[in-house]
Amino acid sequence: MSSISVPTPKCLQRPLNVPHRHMFGPGPSNVPPRILKAGANPIIGHMHPELFEIMSDIKSGIQYMFQTQNRMTLAVSGTGHCAMECAIFNAVEAGDRVLMAVNGIWGERAADMAERIGAQVNTIVAPPGGIFTSAEIEEALSRHRPVLFFITHGESSTGVLHPLDGIGQLCHKYNCLLLVDSVASIGGAPLHMDRQEIDILYTGSQKVLNAPPGTAPISFSERACQKIFNRKTKPVSFLLDLSWLANYWGCDDKPTRVYHHTAPVSALYSLRESLAVLVEEGLENCWERHAKVAEYFHTNLESMGLELFVQEKRARLPTVTTIVAPRGYDWKEITGYIMKNHNLEISGGLGPSAGVVLRVGLMGCNSSKANVDMVLAAIREALKYCHKNKM
Repeated sequence: MSSISVPTPKCLQRPLNVPHRHMFGPGPSNVPPRILKAGANPIIGHMHPELFEIMSDIKSGIQYMFQTQNRMTLAVSGTGHCAMECAIFNAVEAGDRVLMAVNGIWGERAADMAERIGAQVNTIVAPPGGIFTSAEIEEALSRHRPVLFFITHGESSTGVLHPLDGIGQLCHKYNCLLLVDSVASIGGAPLHMDRQEIDILYTGSQKVLNAPPGTAPISFSERACQKIFNRKTKPVSFLLDLSWLANYWGCDDKPTRVYHHTAPVSALYSLRESLAVLVEEGLENCWERHAKVAEYFHTNLESMGLELFVQEKRARLPTVTTIVAPRGYDWKEITGYIMKNHNLEISGGLGPSAGVVLRVGLMGCNSSKANVDMVLAAIREALKYCHKNKM
């Protein structure tokens, strides 16, 4: 008589069947065959010298992408949320004062994470689609005197690209670290970590890089490391403890690396290949391509009579466009129609933009005028056939 009380699941006796879709939402984006192929390479050990060499290549690629010479540069095993927690959990201790710029969902998430570890959290809030002035930021820094200031460069929930010039200098004037979320912007819009005096910068693999979700590049300045490695208490997370990660990634100059966790080996292959693709195109060329495609998209949307959610042109994120949901239409019906009839994903809003906008992401290999034309045709058809309430 069998000791098995749970029967074999019928679903796992069928072959895996995953459809091909045009991933034109805010992420993840499509993964090109070259990067998929890289991820299919044979598994090697997470402590093998060959993997350490791949990790070293990844560090160099991240330094190029971030435009930094920071020694403390690596990729967290996890998505962008893991990198956000890595930054906050290492740089902030219970009782520390922090200041979070909230102009979308990611500032809200950062504040939540800091609150969970006992930080004193203050916020400055901009209306959805808006940005902060330097004067507003400096006033808040002067008033709250935080140890860390968080801001999102590419706010994918609202489609905002926030200017960064001068913010690092303001933070350092008040002895404060600058933490920047660039998950939706890196590679698609100009950013210079060292020149702009950013202390901690992170992103995700699944947006402009076109790698599968699951790795998150991050870098720490010497100023940030000074605070982190002089903490009074251990970081709340063992997995995200920078002292362990620094050793595993060869950032601490110690002669041997100690086992910390089993890295996602295949994901590292894919991340390395995605960085190689970026290097081949060239960072400035990639920025320029995204800017030109976004301008082409925005011009055509407005010629169709649609309204862009972000009013200030310079504050529009070139990777994720937010369109005011057409009046009289149910946005869910529009996105559902496009998915059903065009096998194409665009999404509704998130957080403060929920129910207000449609979001279209054209990132990395997806950023092309041909894909813009595809999206425009799908939206045009949806507006023709979806129900419009004339009330």
